[in-house]
Order: sequence, then structure tokens, then C-alpha cells
Amino acid sequence: MLVPQNWPERLWLVRHGQSQGNVARDLAHEAGSHEIDIDMRDVDVPLSGLGLKQAEAAGRWFASLPLGERPEIILASPYIRAKQTAEIICKQGALAGGPARTIIDERLREREFGIFDRLTTLGIRERFPEEAAHRKRLGKFYHRPPGGESWADVILRLRSMLNTINLHYCNKRVMIVCHQVVVLCFRYILEELDEGQILSIDKQAEILNCGIAEYDFDPDPHGMCIPALSRWNYGVPLEADGAPKTSAPDAMAGTR
Repeated sequence: MLVPQNWPERLWLVRHGQSQGNVARDLAHEAGSHEIDIDMRDVDVPLSGLGLKQAEAAGRWFASLPLGERPEIILASPYIRAKQTAEIICKQGALAGGPARTIIDERLREREFGIFDRLTTLGIRERFPEEAAHRKRLGKFYHRPPGGESWADVILRLRSMLNTINLHYCNKRVMIVCHQVVVLCFRYILEELDEGQILSIDKQAEILNCGIAEYDFDPDPHGMCIPALSRWNYGVPLEADGAPKTSAPDAMAGTR
């Protein structure tokens, strides 16, 4: 006899709004700089003014859903830009009842860049040529910069995160506010993709700031199901609210 699986009723993955680090990274690349000019830890980088508007637009879209289709739980990365995004979404009335609060989980944090922190792609090549060459040979899915994480490392902690979600929020509607690589790694797990498939998806387009991915979980008669992706990189809420779309890679390293 098959044991029914414990899945949420619905799951949304939302990248944080544009951050001040995203803006600084773009300026560094335009100037041909080796370093991203931002004097704070990655965890402390806040939203930009546009990022605040993007989060408000996303929150209003969730609040416009019928009450029985809105998120019931919001989980977020402990990084300031993700916490701000989640809190703003809550303030727009996005939750279906219950306290409008964000549950923080460190497993949702940004990928750690190690020695590549604050460096542009050019800076990495100039300062760490051997490590850049090693990354090129190995590929970014498995390459771990000294002191940092590979995509595979992120996936390991997200598998634990999903176990917690399935245990504590089974049959609930759950929103996760996190980061670009984290969103992609969740997709890798949920759809049982391989390295080539997820890197192909990553290559197609950057994930929008406040872009929405949505999964439904419809069980078969035995209680088994495969998560079904119903929306990907959905930016219509931003367009409808007049908040410009942005999709710069995450801030503190030149490569994801």
C-alpha cells in the first residue's frame, strides 16, 4: 500500500525585489570595475527604491486573489532584501487569515560566494585566475569557491527545507521569498531535473525581481503526485502595477 505524500496545497517561489546590491553590481560592470562598490555584508543589503515598489506590486497581486487561493504561510531568507520583500507582501494583505508575519529560515539564504564576494566577473578572472579556470572546467553547478557554496551545496540544504515544509505545512498554501539561485535550485529538486536541464533554464533568462513561480500538487488516487509548475518567472503583477521589471543577477559576485 502506498503512503500518501505530504505536500503543500500550493507553493510559490518569489525572488526578492531589486536590491541596492543589484544596482551596484550593474554599475560596476558598466564601469569595468573589479569590485562591486557596496560597503556592507551581503546579508545586510536592502531593497532599492524600485525594489520596494516591486514588492508592493507583488503583494497587491497576491491580495487580489480569492481568499481561498492566497498564501497561508510566508517563509523567507534571513537576508534583509528578502525579509523586506516578504514583510511588504504581508502588509499588502496577501495572507489568507492568520497573523501577517514572516517565518525566517536560514536554509533559504543566498548562495555564499566565498572569495568571490564583491567581485565582478572581470575581478574574479584578474585576482583568482586559477580558481576561475577551475570553475570553467568544473562548471558552476559543482564548483565551490573557497569559503563559498556550489549550486549542489545549496540543493542539499533546500532538500532539508522541503522536508520541513512537508512536515509542518502539509496541505497549506506556502510562499517562499528568497534568491535567484535558490529559486532555480528549488526547481531542480521539485521537477527532478539534472545538471544540464537546470543550467539550460538558467541560461534562457534571468529571474525577475519579484518574479513568481507557482507549483500545484494534485495527488492521484493513491495520494502520489508530481509537483506541477503552473507559472514561471511571472512578472504580470509588476506590469499591471506600473513597477518596472528588473532581473540583474544577485549582488555580491560577478558569477552566479
